[in-house]
Amino acid sequence: MEQTIGIIILAAGNSSRLGKPKQLLDYKGFTLLGNTLIQTESVPNSIVIVVTGAYKQLMDKELASMSAEIAYNPDWELGMASSINVGLQKLLAVNPSIKACILTVCDQPFVTAQVYNTLLDQYETTGKGIVASSYAETLGTPVMFSHNYFDALLNLKGQEGAKKILQLYKDDVAFIPFEKGAIDIDTPNDYNHLINQL
Repeated sequence: MEQTIGIIILAAGNSSRLGKPKQLLDYKGFTLLGNTLIQTESVPNSIVIVVTGAYKQLMDKELASMSAEIAYNPDWELGMASSINVGLQKLLAVNPSIKACILTVCDQPFVTAQVYNTLLDQYETTGKGIVASSYAETLGTPVMFSHNYFDALLNLKGQEGAKKILQLYKDDVAFIPFEKGAIDIDTPNDYNHLINQL
């Protein structure tokens, strides 16, 4: 079956505020990264790319038994733009004719396959080139881009993330509600609060 959607999991950061790799925190019998990967498995016709950076060896070990492609970003310290670039370059190397991609992160523990599939549905229904998740009065990840925006993504610099493109092309942006998208894990308190809810 033709692979038409790329899912790029941005997992290259060093979790400076947490003091250890948040990607590998235990969550529901998996890691946060493992949980994110499991949710992507229900997205039809997709290629999954995980961008690693800090903690490369630990991440390689975690990903060894999973089917995702790994893209290592040696310049992860330069900021989010470099990881988006590395992930998208890898995706295009695997399938140059890919039609769209979803950018996602692994520290939103409540992301589900349904969120990804709703992004896809909204993309098909609205005909918009960008579909973002809406929470806490902002738009953010997971966010889907048609291939028309790949050059813009590749041209991001430094700390710039995909939000810059959402602002530049707001007339071509649709969104889906993802209230729990506001919950991400940046600090020990965030993680403790998450675990205490289980």
